[in-house]
Amino acid sequence: MLPEPNREPGEPESHGADPARRRGLAKGLSALLGDAPAAGPATGGARTVPIELLGPSPLQPRRLFAEEDLADLAQSIAAQGVLQPILVRPDPKAHGRYEIVAGERRWRAAQRARLHEVPVLVRELRDVEVLGIALIENLQRADLNPLEEASGYQRLAAEFGHTQDAIADLVGKSRSHVANALRLLTLPGEVKAWLDAGKLSAGHARALIGTNDPVALARVIIARGLNVRQTERLAKKGPPRPRTQRADANVKALEHDLAEAIGLDVAVRHAPKHGGALTIKYKTLDQLYDVVRRLKGDSGPRVRSL
Repeated sequence: MLPEPNREPGEPESHGADPARRRGLAKGLSALLGDAPAAGPATGGARTVPIELLGPSPLQPRRLFAEEDLADLAQSIAAQGVLQPILVRPDPKAHGRYEIVAGERRWRAAQRARLHEVPVLVRELRDVEVLGIALIENLQRADLNPLEEASGYQRLAAEFGHTQDAIADLVGKSRSHVANALRLLTLPGEVKAWLDAGKLSAGHARALIGTNDPVALARVIIARGLNVRQTERLAKKGPPRPRTQRADANVKALEHDLAEAIGLDVAVRHAPKHGGALTIKYKTLDQLYDVVRRLKGDSGPRVRSL
């Protein structure tokens, strides 16, 4: 069976999306694509242009494109062509070229399918509209990871002055969702890298916000495979306390001194507040009896055999 035909932003998903959410996203797209005067005029209907004249937009929030998804879409395009035009605007930095606003995944798959031309819909759009459309298109398909989504919201706020309420209205999300997404950007780089790689979910990451040592907690979560609820409990308690470097150094020094004194290998296991164990390793009975005599303070003759 061929993959589902490629779609253009604003089309309903065939499954898995909340209808109310789709309506909110479609409303935002409608405002940006044509119902709002700020969206700018179209420069004609759909046309076909050489594929090499298109390029990705620096405003595209999506950074990762799954290889398997691209392969499936390339198979669909090879069999059916690009069914919906790719939304573009004239490239502001290169005359005669176009910047992709929505449909970069189709453009990448079309290259894999070795198409020479693709249909495009050209519109005059401002940067804020390009970013808004790209965000909404990807959110419709759940294509953004949590950090890509959060970074898109941050750009709308920082570069274009959008409030969290305005962003929420635009993308069909609640204000609390937008606020929680933005908070993910406050996490340390190491935690964000694990979130980006899929080792942590957004739920895991949210539980780490505001903790004293989110990196140490994240390591425990990944190592133990904790779910979000377990992570929330761990975040309240904090990570297990490792022994301090000074305590470790003192134990190693003690092991060395004991080994020098009795001439045998010594291992010390120490746990704060829980005591520990002293292990002396010997190879012969002579060595064992020698240790016993030393502990007893006995200077008599050694016992050679049982």
